Amino acid sequence: MRMAVGLDVDGPVEETIERARDLAARGLTSLWASQIFGPDTLTVLALVGHALPEVDLGTAVVPIQPRHPTMLAAQARTVQDAIGGRLSLGVGLSHQVVVEGLWGLPFDRPASYMREYLAALAPLLRGEVVAVAGERVRVTTTGPLGPRDVTTPSLLVAALGEKMLALAGAVADGTVLWMTGPKTIAGHIVPRLSEAAASAGRPQPRVVCSAPVVVTHDVPAARERINKTLAIYATLPSYAAMFEREGARQPADISLVGSREQVLDELSVYAAAGVTEFSGALVGTREEREATLELLASYR
Repeated sequence: MRMAVGLDVDGPVEETIERARDLAARGLTSLWASQIFGPDTLTVLALVGHALPEVDLGTAVVPIQPRHPTMLAAQARTVQDAIGGRLSLGVGLSHQVVVEGLWGLPFDRPASYMREYLAALAPLLRGEVVAVAGERVRVTTTGPLGPRDVTTPSLLVAALGEKMLALAGAVADGTVLWMTGPKTIAGHIVPRLSEAAASAGRPQPRVVCSAPVVVTHDVPAARERINKTLAIYATLPSYAAMFEREGARQPADISLVGSREQVLDELSVYAAAGVTEFSGALVGTREEREATLELLASYR
């Protein structure tokens, strides 16, 4: 299991580059960043990757609704060119409360929408000519989008339900997860993802998992902080279903919290579950973050 860490892209770009430089200096060669309400993550990653040619970069994740497949493919291929072929493009559906409530866009039949979107996006990322006439996604191109001579970015789909896992396995290179426990990964995510990939004649899929990690001497305080900061995830339907599968009630129940030895033991459980890359989401005090970073950087 490869070790990675989340990269905070909020704030001035130069500060983000310095944060990435510090993480790389510690020995962390894979960084993941989310796209929520801050800067455009792909643009920031292009600048980070151009400055740090030894680091692999990924989005976890870019919501698809505000971006037409041609726009996202051209942007991703441009970033791939700018950073020397080290991009993993993670895409997802976001959540109904965001898509309908904040963006004013429909969220009906999300898995069907993702299927049409990927039917266009996947070949576009490969530089192919596309003609897709779906119910909600329509794309026609006459040639490659973005730079012509560029390798294809790795495509990952945030997938939790059975339909989404089937899509991720059949069309993409794997999945990228958040707030999903090892029991659920081993018993639900990996089997369905692998079966879909095998049926489609694709290689064994990547399983990238991100979760909060805290190396600490004060477990109750760390758990309380996680539950307060990440409380919304227990209320979102897609994550709530994974909490139920895992037997978890609160975000701290799907977090790695404890001594160095305890966190290492929990990481081994994720590896045994089938996670191919674990991205630590750092929470806690400055001292706890330093201890956590040291552990993640030294993990082998």
